Amino acid sequence: MAGRKSDFTLPKFDDIFSTQEMRDDEKLAKIRDIPIELIDDFPEHPYRVQYDEDMMQLAESIKERGVITPATVRQKEDGRYELISGHRRKRASELAGFETLRCEVVDLTRDEAIILMVESNYQRTQQLPSERAFAYKMRLDALARQGKRTDLTCATELHKSDGKKSRDTVADKSGETVRRYVRLTYLVPELLDLVDNSVIKEKDSLQMALKPAVELSYLNEDCQRDVVEEIDLNDCTPSHDQTIRMRRMFEQGKLTPEAIQAIMSEQKPNQREKIVLRDERVRKLIPKNVPLSQTEDFICKALEHYNNFLRKRAERDTR
Repeated sequence: MAGRKSDFTLPKFDDIFSTQEMRDDEKLAKIRDIPIELIDDFPEHPYRVQYDEDMMQLAESIKERGVITPATVRQKEDGRYELISGHRRKRASELAGFETLRCEVVDLTRDEAIILMVESNYQRTQQLPSERAFAYKMRLDALARQGKRTDLTCATELHKSDGKKSRDTVADKSGETVRRYVRLTYLVPELLDLVDNSVIKEKDSLQMALKPAVELSYLNEDCQRDVVEEIDLNDCTPSHDQTIRMRRMFEQGKLTPEAIQAIMSEQKPNQREKIVLRDERVRKLIPKNVPLSQTEDFICKALEHYNNFLRKRAERDTR
């Protein structure tokens, strides 16, 4: 049919004049035991290496069986190696007492290494929002430098599971989802930690969902710091509706610390009852010679003294 592109593609030269056995042998030739002291972690690696129970189990497994799946490294100009994939295996090998790490050496540019590093972590069972955010941004930046598409609207290029695209993967890696995660890289660390808490879910820890966090990412650093202060005072995070209003006011040049305070002071269902003492008001009532570290003790003694005054006055009035 006219205009139809053929699905036929010519095989590569190496595929024609080499056997599978030869290609396997070539790959094995790139696998070697490299001294761990010569392997540097990937710069700005976005994934955390946790020293948890899983890490200890991995170390025990490596101690018994060695590294089954080689790590991936590339050689640098100074002769050292840069770790692309296998940071947990490297740390577990160190804990197991190994001095070398089984690695496959690949010939990649820095941007190619970034893309491989990010893609090799897509199948991790648990990723923190901050890890996803910086990983996606690193990949987007690398693709942009290569002049490739960065909308990431299709999951085929990003991730495959058993050779098939899954509906969950397509949804998770859609351009809109990636855009939201990348916005998290504009948050101050205190706010980003609250988003991570939504996955970690430590007892009594404050958490913030993705959508309100994305809205706050459009505020400048000073406004974000004001939001952090109000979160600490009110012991709750803002709702999606509150963050939408904050962003709108910021874009209009009307988001002042007082406006943030007013919005955050609104009672919310998830807010814990808490006594809030505004620093500027309380500080005026405390003598300047009282150190900041003794402020709490001073306030408690003042309240105790005032409570005794009220009790004595009540006793006097009943006589």
